[in-house]
Amino acid sequence: MSQSKLLGSTLIIAGTTIGAGMLALPLASAGIGFSVSLMMMVILWAVMAFTALLMVELHQYAASDATLHTLSEQILGTKGRWIASFAMCFLFYALCAAYIAGGGAQFAVRLEQWFDWQLTPQAANTLFTLIVATVVAVGTATVDKVNRVLFTLKLLAMALVLFFLAPNVTGQYLLNMPLGQGLVVAALPVIFTSFGFHGSIPAIVRYLEGDTPALKKAVVIGSAIPLVIYLFWQIVTLGVVSQQTLITQTGLGALIAQLGVATQTNGLAQLVGIFADLALITSFLGVSLGLFEFVGDSAKQTRVLNRVPVVTFITFVPPLLFALYFPQGFILALGYAAIALAILAIFLPVAMVIRVRRDDERVDERYRVAGGHASLVIVSMMGMAIVVTQLMISGGLLPALG
Repeated sequence: MSQSKLLGSTLIIAGTTIGAGMLALPLASAGIGFSVSLMMMVILWAVMAFTALLMVELHQYAASDATLHTLSEQILGTKGRWIASFAMCFLFYALCAAYIAGGGAQFAVRLEQWFDWQLTPQAANTLFTLIVATVVAVGTATVDKVNRVLFTLKLLAMALVLFFLAPNVTGQYLLNMPLGQGLVVAALPVIFTSFGFHGSIPAIVRYLEGDTPALKKAVVIGSAIPLVIYLFWQIVTLGVVSQQTLITQTGLGALIAQLGVATQTNGLAQLVGIFADLALITSFLGVSLGLFEFVGDSAKQTRVLNRVPVVTFITFVPPLLFALYFPQGFILALGYAAIALAILAIFLPVAMVIRVRRDDERVDERYRVAGGHASLVIVSMMGMAIVVTQLMISGGLLPALG
């Protein structure tokens, strides 16, 4: 396996992980402090890296071009495929809703700053969605070209933001402890979602031609890169704004403005805002393209649904309606996405691994993730904790964040 392909696969995993979810980390961590949020990030990264390695183990039992749906059906039957399809659809819609809610608000700010246009949140969300929907509907090649430019600019903006915020970090702010146990639990779904990359694993398996040692390296290193970047991001956000100020912020716009106020640098607030814009739109392009393809693929047999306008409508209108009804729903939608991600990234891989290890007589001859049955039970319990936490937040039993 060429080192070029291994490097490319590692960066794809890292790029898939680092997205708009990164922007939610300071909002989710505001009430729990830096040290506790760091501990939670390490634990959740370990869980996600472990279950990604489970996916690598599972792909030994299928062709290198197998998708998650193929694996689910092959190992768990038709019910497994339906569960995978439902969870994938749920995840795509929840993420798109989050990106419309967050991106629409940022879009309105940019229009007012640059053109002196004042739009209502509903109008901004709708216009933002229409622009992205047009790019996606034109085709994957257009998305690819636009995304390459935006992704490059995003990396540059992120480096500049980290560089300029770092000198303003106050060590005392990083020593803050959680304001309440409920806030620690409530932060679980959002932090968990920020480490999601499992949807890209089938493509990586295909690209690396099923080379298990190379896949293991790509997964571990590729998922560790976002962990390191998140560490620096948390330092320069939680260390610049006081905890009491952070917990009063609602939405990305308020966080960005507060960073500018805390550093007494107007230009820095604009730079952070541009980074947030780029992170949101690149994530939205990638996820909405995946949803667009998923909807179109699921409706292959229906002539009407195969038409681009209809597929575009089904792809973008439901998440847009959510964003219109919950204009401050960025964190809320990411929390719901955690439920679907737990199914796709934890419950399904664990269930499939248990089945293949039980049925395969040659299991000892194949790569097997360390930890045995006990590790599968532990990560399953973590998945249940994430799902139950989000349900409790939705029911008002735990505080809502952001």
